[in-house]
Amino acid sequence: MRKKKFVVKDLSITDYASEGKSLGRIEGKVIFVEGAVPGDVADIFITKNKKDWAEGKAISFSEYSKERAEPFCIHFGVCGGCKWQMLPYEKQLQYKQQEAEQVLKRIGKVELPEILPVIGSGNTVHYRNKLEFTFSNRRYLTSEEINKAEKIPQENALGYHAPGIFDKIIDIKECWLMDDINNLIRNTVRAYAVENNLSYYNIKEHTGFLRNIILRYCTMGEIMVNFVFGHDDTTEIKKLLDYLLEKIPSITTLLYTINQKWNDSIYDLDPQVYFGKGYITETLGEFKFKISPKSFFQTNTRQAENLYGIANSFAALTGNEIVYDLYCGTGSIGIFLSKQAKKIIGVDVIEESIKDAKENALLNDIEHAHFFAGDVIQICNEAFFAEHGKPGVIITDPPRAGMHEKLIIKLLEIAAPKIVYVSCNVATQARDINLLSERYNVVKIQPLDMFPHTHHIECVVLLELKQ
Repeated sequence: MRKKKFVVKDLSITDYASEGKSLGRIEGKVIFVEGAVPGDVADIFITKNKKDWAEGKAISFSEYSKERAEPFCIHFGVCGGCKWQMLPYEKQLQYKQQEAEQVLKRIGKVELPEILPVIGSGNTVHYRNKLEFTFSNRRYLTSEEINKAEKIPQENALGYHAPGIFDKIIDIKECWLMDDINNLIRNTVRAYAVENNLSYYNIKEHTGFLRNIILRYCTMGEIMVNFVFGHDDTTEIKKLLDYLLEKIPSITTLLYTINQKWNDSIYDLDPQVYFGKGYITETLGEFKFKISPKSFFQTNTRQAENLYGIANSFAALTGNEIVYDLYCGTGSIGIFLSKQAKKIIGVDVIEESIKDAKENALLNDIEHAHFFAGDVIQICNEAFFAEHGKPGVIITDPPRAGMHEKLIIKLLEIAAPKIVYVSCNVATQARDINLLSERYNVVKIQPLDMFPHTHHIECVVLLELKQ
């Protein structure tokens, strides 16, 4: 068991671990396994081997678990997007509940109330309102293709990054994460690119015309497409975008962005409106929200309504509280809670999101919501709280990395009666709860599933100031 890479034959998978992995044991040693579920018996290719544990991937099965379901996507096993398709949804929720409980206890190391049952997503397919596809002239080849006798020429691909491989793209023919409009747009563009011999991006050489397509699709039917090109070619851009509008007239907003950087991020670039109003409008409950091409918005719209409803319930506003909405994005949580609050103060680092948040407040006739652009750590100082009033409730919805320790120190100083902590990463949430426990008790915990068929889980925690 001390070799670095080898195969363990017929390992019985006995339990779920975390982050989408299951586990088995051999000679008392724990093996964390990707691609298997409890009840499977499989051959495991060991990729990491330590003294007390190892990691590996299931490469063949001698017995399948009775808990398995039939994957519905043709790309399952290659694409890393929906790794849990082989699990019935009820089992997915069971394991997500288990993970939330174990991580909060192990990392949080504070006294916890009983964790409420995880709330599943009403839709388990077609639930995303945003997808991003990448062009590459380096298509990912499956093991079967590589092992074939004849040599396969390197082909272009339009789809998702292969798991763990930065320069290879899986050519996606169908995707169940969004309504079929995503397939129509992607496959229409692919056919046009082939017919017109347009070059795909090469990430190593930093060459190629076509780079990315970013889609947003609202429950109200509005569709935004942002096409990202590697260089500016006015003639070819116009021909492609006109063709797309002709073939898919349901597109309501079409933009393009020129990205000549080495990375794919567009936060510091300026999307150009080619057709339509340049944004889409989504609804959450009774509220409307403008979403610009660079704005953050919860990607599972209908489940976001449940998420914000829980945040509202945990906040239990009386109408007298000043609510600080940290990492507020387009202002969605604060606006959702606004009718029960005396005042909403939102902060986010992305200027375009704050611009949208201000317009969203106007769109919903909310005059007591105020939004500020800048780093939460720098803005939320003593003078800022003094100027806008002592918070009755702080809502925080940080990125996966969690809150900066400096912000946690400031929150401990400010000592708001309640903190409602919304997180897409239970591990960093648990770490932050541990730091906040100096002055706060954990009162309620509600996990939610925002991303069916993945191991990701959202969690809302209510903390109250110790008396």
